[in-house]
Amino acid sequence: MREMICICCPMGCRLTVDDSDLNNVKVSGNTCPRGEKYGKEEVICPKRMVTSVVRVDGGDVAMLSVKTRDAVEKSKIFDALDALKGVVVKAPVKIGDTVVENAAGTGVDFIATKNVSAR
Repeated sequence: MREMICICCPMGCRLTVDDSDLNNVKVSGNTCPRGEKYGKEEVICPKRMVTSVVRVDGGDVAMLSVKTRDAVEKSKIFDALDALKGVVVKAPVKIGDTVVENAAGTGVDFIATKNVSAR
């Protein structure tokens, strides 16, 4: 049995997760279906969104904020971040542009989170 707080919305439901059988995880305390999904995923295969920055060449700013398009398994977060080392994007960049595809074989892309104009 695990107790956790759901982070899917501002409600912050207190979940109780019965993980005695990983093939049949039971979640209680959630007020919406997202809480049940979160509780199950958190004990079976926890995932997180990953954010970082990369350098910009020829832009009106020097750094571009990026995030993963989808959540990455927690065990692969640092591998995904390593895929950003040395990455430099050329301005202009638009929100949602792919910066790194399939970061470290996770199947998840890093995307731009803001617009950067060329100088």
